[in-house]
Amino acid sequence: MTEREELAGKIEELQEEIAQLRQALVSHAVVDQAIGVLVALSGLRPEQGWEVLKAVSQRTNTKLRDIARHVVRWPEAGTLPPEIRPALRIALTEARAIHGGRPLVRREHWCEGYGGTLARKPE
Repeated sequence: MTEREELAGKIEELQEEIAQLRQALVSHAVVDQAIGVLVALSGLRPEQGWEVLKAVSQRTNTKLRDIARHVVRWPEAGTLPPEIRPALRIALTEARAIHGGRPLVRREHWCEGYGGTLARKPE
């Protein structure tokens, strides 16, 4: 193999690594957003939200980043895919039993004036 071929191979490896790192950054951001959704809706702490996401991923045999994408879309969509919904309910129930927290805030308690964000506690 010539020096030029070795350099070309190294460049290709580095480009692949860069692409993987970029994907990891995007996935990390989505996971962080999903944790934020779980914290806002359930009252759990961020590390507990992370554990909930992991548990749902394991129960459904779905990549964690895919679970996170569904959770991030959940407040706006108002629903989750049928294979994720029961696993998330179980994981949240278990986490609240261990760590406390509150029941999920229902859509009717969201303040529509703030784009559907949580602005008041349920009555």
